[in-house]
Amino acid sequence: MMKMFAAFAALALALPAPAGAAEQARPPATTQAKAKPKPRVFPKPRAKAEPAKAEDEPVKTEAEAAAEAERMAAVARVADWIAASGDNGSLPYAIVDKKAAALLLFNAKGKRVAKVPVLIGVAVGDDATPGVGSKNLAEIGPAEKTTPAGRFLARYGLAGGRQRVLWVDYATSVALHPIPPTASKKERRRQRMLSPTPEDNRITFGCINVPVAFYGKDLQPLFRRKGGYVYVLPDTKPIEEVFPRLRVQAVAGARG
Repeated sequence: MMKMFAAFAALALALPAPAGAAEQARPPATTQAKAKPKPRVFPKPRAKAEPAKAEDEPVKTEAEAAAEAERMAAVARVADWIAASGDNGSLPYAIVDKKAAALLLFNAKGKRVAKVPVLIGVAVGDDATPGVGSKNLAEIGPAEKTTPAGRFLARYGLAGGRQRVLWVDYATSVALHPIPPTASKKERRRQRMLSPTPEDNRITFGCINVPVAFYGKDLQPLFRRKGGYVYVLPDTKPIEEVFPRLRVQAVAGARG
């Protein structure tokens, strides 16, 4: 009997263990599988503002570009001539570019102080109508409202209403001053002065209107004691006809 029991025990040890028992017999995992890291999400960069397209910008014709280059060359030529020759006589001076409706202010040493927009006479032209200075404003016709071109010794003096203004040409009643408070609102002078183009800056009877802050801060301190020169560039006349001394500069440049 004991021999038979021993034989059965030996047979049980020789047989393979069931699958379930094998799984249970495995030692527990010491570490769990690591979770895969989530990919980092970076914020998208803000889109940059696209530059203005060429078709959105006004395109100048060849004629307009040539006229612009000629105008800028004329301003530079006058400025160079004044600085080189000392034509301002140790006084401050201003150059008025009527075609661009702009004024450049210089101190007595020729250093540029400021550049500002201006309002000028309604009519295109470079000469004052004879006798226009003695007329009342209501008597001045549209064609007579010109800002004359030339070289003027400007000084302060009294105008109507005991107002003190910088007279550019007293004989023709052309003065340089801020927009008068009595100007009609319908003329929209301030808006015209601030507009980006010079086409609508022709609105005065011939006087040169400048920004009020510029007048008080920059121009008055330079001109109030002894005055200064105002060089008004022409609309239609050749520049050497308005400023004959430029011919001397041209000859000197050719010889050099």
